[in-house]
Formats: sequence, C-alpha cells, structure tokens
Amino acid sequence: MTINTIGNAGNSAATTGQIAKEASAGGMTQSDFLKLMTAQLQAQDPTNPVDNSQFVSQMAQFSQLQSTQDLVGSVQTLNSTVNGALQTSQVLGSSNLVNREVLVPSSSMSFAGASVTGAANVTVPGNLTVSVIDGSGNVVRTMAVPAPSAGLTQFSWDGKDDAGNTVPEGAYTLSASNAGSPFDTYVAGKVTAVGYGGSAVGTYLQVAGVGGVALSQVAQIL
Repeated sequence: MTINTIGNAGNSAATTGQIAKEASAGGMTQSDFLKLMTAQLQAQDPTNPVDNSQFVSQMAQFSQLQSTQDLVGSVQTLNSTVNGALQTSQVLGSSNLVNREVLVPSSSMSFAGASVTGAANVTVPGNLTVSVIDGSGNVVRTMAVPAPSAGLTQFSWDGKDDAGNTVPEGAYTLSASNAGSPFDTYVAGKVTAVGYGGSAVGTYLQVAGVGGVALSQVAQIL
C-alpha cells in the first residue's frame, strides 16, 4: 500500500479508516498498521494536522480488532485441544470391544468354515428372503427368514448351498428382500483392533471378515 501526502485531517481520517478495513480483511498485521500510521502522520499537512480524537478512535478500532482476532485464535486452539482429548477418550473407551462380536453394515462377508451371522433392516414385516451369492454371481443359498416386525432381523448361514454341500471358503455377497423390496444387510464379526481414522472417519473398528468400520455404524454388540 502506498501512502501519499495528505492535505487535510479529513483525508487523513479516511486513509486511517481504510487501513483498519484492510487489517480486518487479514491483509496486514498490527506491525504493518503501525508502520503505515507513522508514515501517514509524517506526510500530513502541518497546517491542518490529524484530529486527535479521530486518531485515538482509529487506534481503538484496530486494537479491538486485534483483540477479537486473538480471541478467535485462542478459541480455535482450545477447540482443537478438546477435540483431541475427546478422540483419545473415545478410542480408549472403545478398546473394550476388542474380541467382541459386533453387527455392522455390509453386503459382503467372508466364509472361513464357520457359520456366519447376519441381519437385515426390515422396514416391512413379512417373510424375508435372504440370498447368498458367490464371486461368480451365482446364488448358492436361498433362505426364508420370518420377519414378524420391523427392525433388525437376524439370521445365520451355515456355509452350505441349497443342496446341503459346504461351499468353498472365500468372499460371498448377501442380499435380503421382501416381496421385491430390498433391505440393507449387516454382518457379524469379531473386533480385532480399534483406531482413529482422522476427522472424516473418527474412531473405527477393525472387524474380522469385514474390514474397517466406523464406530458410529455399529448396529449391535452381540
């Protein structure tokens, strides 16, 4: 910013006001403001100097602005500290879920030779049709599950196909519907670890057979 010679007190006050506006926009620091103020005073018309009340008013305006900016910075720092403490507390508090079974949203599951527990979020009560699909897109098992009420309806798959044969171990997909209406599916798995995935994820659980799942997505602890 260039300071030109100021011919009267009115222009001086206007220039000082502009300096304060630029400071409020984050364009300069308090040190910059004081340097410009000094240059302005040196360039004023000695026969018509800056009015003292206007000068003090502008200084008070900038001082108030600086105090506000400092307060905002302090609040942001405090907020960051509190959030960090809460995140740490949540991770530590969730550590008791390690080795516990939880029910989490998933349409895929891993069959490792043991029965798999799943669930569907039923919105319309009735007879629920659950399908297990292999990696090639073939339906290997179709199960009829009663769903007398809305909400989570659990079921168990023993790892066998419709012919009663045990299927190969690996990844499979779940599908649940009622009269053609699809429902969200859930899979149960053991929690193997707890961690923090950043502000976008928050605290997460590492669930066997599913992977990383946000703590907020856990539907049930079994």
